[in-house]
Amino acid sequence: MKLHTLFAAAVALFLSTQMASAVEVKAAVLRIDYPSLLPISRYDLRPSDLGFAGAALADEDNGTTGSFLGHNYETLSRAVPPAEADSALEDILADGIRLIVIAARKDDLLRLADKAAQNGALVFNATAPDNDLRSEGCRANLLHVAPSHGVMADTVAQFAVWKKWRNWFLISGSNPQDIALADAYRKAARKFGAKITEERSFEDSGGSRRTDSGHVLVQRQLPAFTQGAAEHDVVIAADETDYFARYLSYHLWTPRPVLGSGGLVPVTFHGAHEAWGATQFHTRFEELTGRYIKPEDYNVWLALRIIGEAVTRTSSADPTAVRDYAISDEFELAAFKGQKVTFRDWNGQLRQPVLLYDGSITVSVSPQEGFLHQNSPLDTLGLDRPESACTAFN
Repeated sequence: MKLHTLFAAAVALFLSTQMASAVEVKAAVLRIDYPSLLPISRYDLRPSDLGFAGAALADEDNGTTGSFLGHNYETLSRAVPPAEADSALEDILADGIRLIVIAARKDDLLRLADKAAQNGALVFNATAPDNDLRSEGCRANLLHVAPSHGVMADTVAQFAVWKKWRNWFLISGSNPQDIALADAYRKAARKFGAKITEERSFEDSGGSRRTDSGHVLVQRQLPAFTQGAAEHDVVIAADETDYFARYLSYHLWTPRPVLGSGGLVPVTFHGAHEAWGATQFHTRFEELTGRYIKPEDYNVWLALRIIGEAVTRTSSADPTAVRDYAISDEFELAAFKGQKVTFRDWNGQLRQPVLLYDGSITVSVSPQEGFLHQNSPLDTLGLDRPESACTAFN
């Protein structure tokens, strides 16, 4: 047989194989938009395409590989108020979509995940940080790309302990999410051998935080509020609702470094992070969107890339196949963080390094050097297997 005939036969066989394994991958991103006050800084105004921009880039990235394999990726994006969340999910399920990324608060996320489970759908949590979602409140069809409060607190705690800042002044807000984050910092202190020398709660009195009366009032309150605190090396701020922590650094009675919700902040990603090939990632994102990336964009991008990697390896978009591969030992994905990310197979939490960001640069990355674990240093962040009460993955 002539060489060109052999080549033609090989091409025909390859194409027929790809056609036979072609996969249509339909996914959705559902974002619930809650009523909220404006952020303290205009830099933190929410773009209208928050999260959805990450989905658009993920479709491009997945499509690059998918085009060689005959796989086609299409992602639907929906933003709705809380009252319309259930009907939006029903519409998504009615369209035959069974791979869904959700950006929502805990109660809504759990309700929607349970409804999705009834229809055989797999859900990726893009934003909810609650620890109990990774413990007694876990769901077998719910994978967490967003880090938990525990992961974020441990990220900060490791850096503080590595710097030998072991005495902490913990200041928390008065809202439920602030209280939950403060509890994560207490656990982190015990876990890594730090000491909370004093705790205080800063009451959220409501109102606008960007008006003259709003920020001037907070600025005037903080020096007196922090006066007379027990001796400490660092201030740890637990202010999930963004009320006061941004002002702490320059309004403390005793000047100290601020970590947590203000000062040095743990984030999954930010627009100035350039290590490990991130610059080309940012270039593509900014060309596509005309803005810098937000953590929510990155989380959604990562969730959809996990789907893309699973489909590539299994040639299936079946939710069970995607889930089983994602939590298996075979799964790993490059995520511009210096090491491959993987899932904890006992509670569905994604293992990933967390960046410590001062508003301008990446100051450090946790897990810190010297914090060891029998399986992975990444498991020093958040709930380890013995600490999680999750049984859904057994």
